[in-house]
Amino acid sequence: MHPAPSIIAFTTFSGLGFGLLFWLGIDATPPTGFTAFAFYLIGYVLAVGGLLASALHLGRRERALKAFTQWRSSWLSREAWGALAALTITGLHALLLIFGLHIAPLGWLSALLCLGTVFATSMIYAQLKTVPRWHHWTTPALFLLLSVAGGALLSGRVAITGAALVLAGLAQLYVWLDGDKRLARSGTTLATATGLGSIGTPRAFEPPHTGNNYLLREMVYTVARKHALKLRVIALTLMTALPILFLALPFNHILALLAVLAHIAGVLTARWLFFAEAEHVVGLYYGKR
Repeated sequence: MHPAPSIIAFTTFSGLGFGLLFWLGIDATPPTGFTAFAFYLIGYVLAVGGLLASALHLGRRERALKAFTQWRSSWLSREAWGALAALTITGLHALLLIFGLHIAPLGWLSALLCLGTVFATSMIYAQLKTVPRWHHWTTPALFLLLSVAGGALLSGRVAITGAALVLAGLAQLYVWLDGDKRLARSGTTLATATGLGSIGTPRAFEPPHTGNNYLLREMVYTVARKHALKLRVIALTLMTALPILFLALPFNHILALLAVLAHIAGVLTARWLFFAEAEHVVGLYYGKR
C-alpha cells in the first residue's frame, strides 16, 4: 500500500507516546512535581501529535468525529474511544502526580488503556484479510512490543529497555521473514478471486484501467526487493542495535538522546516498509503480484 507520511508518523509517534504513558502509569515510584509534568508532556505531545497526524490522511476531515459512532464494528472507532479514555484517565493521574498525590490503581488503569489503544491501532491493519502480510497475530504483537520498548527508552528504564528492544527486533525480523510468504500461503490468486480455477488458469487479457487510478495509487505500491533488504538492515540497526550500544556506554545525556533519535528513525523506516510491502490482493488484477 502507499506509505503515506501522515500514517507513518501516526503509527510511530502515537505508539511511542502511549508506550511512555504506559510506563509512567505502572511506575511504583513515579515522578512528581515538575518532573512528572515534563515526562507526561512528552508523552502527550507524541501520542496526541500522532493522532492528529492520522487526521491528515482522511479524505473528508470534517467527518473525523463520525469515527466515534462505529465502535461496534470498526477498530478505528474503538481506537478513537480508547485514545480518549486513555488520555483522560492518564491526564487525571498526571495532574495528581504533579501535586504530589499518587493513586496507584488509577495509574494501572491508565496504563491498561494506553496499551489497549495501541492494540486497537494495530487491529485496524491486522483485521484486513485483503493484506495477508498484516492479517496475522504478529501485527498487534509487534505494535505493542515497539510501543513498550520505545516507552521504556523514553522513560529512562535502561535495564528493561535492552531486553525490550531485543524482543522487538526479533519480532520485527520474524514479521519480515514470515510476511514475505504470507501472500503465497494465503492461496489468493486470479483463479480463486474469479472462481475460474476449475476450468484452467486465468490470466488478465488487458489491464483493468488504461491509466492511473485510486487503487493503483493507494493499494498497489511496490518496492524493489534489494531496496527493501537495505531498508530492513537500516531499520533494525537504528531501532535496536544502536540504542542498545549507546545505553551500554557510560551514561550521559547526549548518548541517551542519540539512542532515542536512532530508535525513532528506525521505527519510522520499519513503518515505511510496513505499508510499502503490504501487498494488497487487488494488485493481482494489475499484474503487480
